[in-house]
Amino acid sequence: MDLHVSKSPRLVSLDALRGFDMFWIIGGEHLIHALAELTGWPVMVWLSAQMHHTVWNGCTFYDMIFPLFLFISGVSLPYSLSKKIELSSVDYAYQLPKVVKRKILKTNLRRMLILVFLGMVVNGLFKFNAYENTRFASVLGRIGIAWFFAGLIHLHFSLRNQLVWFVVILIGYWLAMTLIPVPGFGAGNLTMEGSLESYTDRLLLPGRLHSKVHDPEGILSTIPAVATGLLGIFTGVFVRSKTFEPQKSVYFMLIAALALIVAGLVWDGFFPINKRLWTSSFVLFVGGWSLAFFAIFYLIIDVTGWKRWTFPFLLIGTNSILIYLAVEGMIGFDHTAQFLFGGLVRLAPDRFEELLKIMSIILVELSALYFLYKNKIFLKV
Repeated sequence: MDLHVSKSPRLVSLDALRGFDMFWIIGGEHLIHALAELTGWPVMVWLSAQMHHTVWNGCTFYDMIFPLFLFISGVSLPYSLSKKIELSSVDYAYQLPKVVKRKILKTNLRRMLILVFLGMVVNGLFKFNAYENTRFASVLGRIGIAWFFAGLIHLHFSLRNQLVWFVVILIGYWLAMTLIPVPGFGAGNLTMEGSLESYTDRLLLPGRLHSKVHDPEGILSTIPAVATGLLGIFTGVFVRSKTFEPQKSVYFMLIAALALIVAGLVWDGFFPINKRLWTSSFVLFVGGWSLAFFAIFYLIIDVTGWKRWTFPFLLIGTNSILIYLAVEGMIGFDHTAQFLFGGLVRLAPDRFEELLKIMSIILVELSALYFLYKNKIFLKV
């Protein structure tokens, strides 16, 4: 991990979408809640309800934020490998020389380990709690692990075999979750206490589980998360290949997105859409929405060239890991906002106070990100 000056060209829509995704974590969700409370408008109340995780089965917009980020990481992989592919005079990553693959895998492994470590830091690693009170699973850890293994498949198998891996992972996870019996619960129990995923976490995951009997970033459910990363990789390969003109590529992506969403809804009848278990139907359903989001951003930004509106999202997206670490407790943006804007907030009518507090925090966050962006300082993992 290091701070560096970025010189390589980037897909603007990808950075903007990453920023859009992270915006909801750094304050967007609280902004919607405050607006719903202030206005009472039905649309805002509905949006506010979408800014909460589903308790168990089902899916809200907020449930899509995590897998969308992993999908985006997958899309970026073919672009990060593009120079190595061009220099090696090959068409696909799996055709790269072994010596190049080894270097890439070493870099990817390093990235995975750093993300696992940073995830543990976010969980309070340096609070030095007792071993049994330390949570080892994390959002960043899952992103690192799933991205690494999706990349491993991408580097060693043809596109056709990557698709086989994708299907095998989803069907294999479904069969395992529905056919392998759990002591005391039997087979096919998909509750928090009785699922195979939860049982595996209790059996194998060290330290503290997020929900005592279950961890949403547990061991077994990380396997289908690899398929989420693969969906992103397929998208990145498709767009980078430029097989079709950009506008036609968008149409194909939207059709594929619709097909994935429908497939996820159909599978939901047999294997419920569930973020905590990262079910196969969840992979398809949210993967479809992720692809749709990317296609729309790609159309607006990279195809039509309408980019100015994306600047706040670019500030977030080009330093997404850094701002995530900051808002998860490493930096007190709320204290800074209170110091700078607290007096002005108190001058406003009481009903606007919560909204203005949130807006001031977001302004401080964006100002810090602007300083880093202006000086070309980015956290590279």
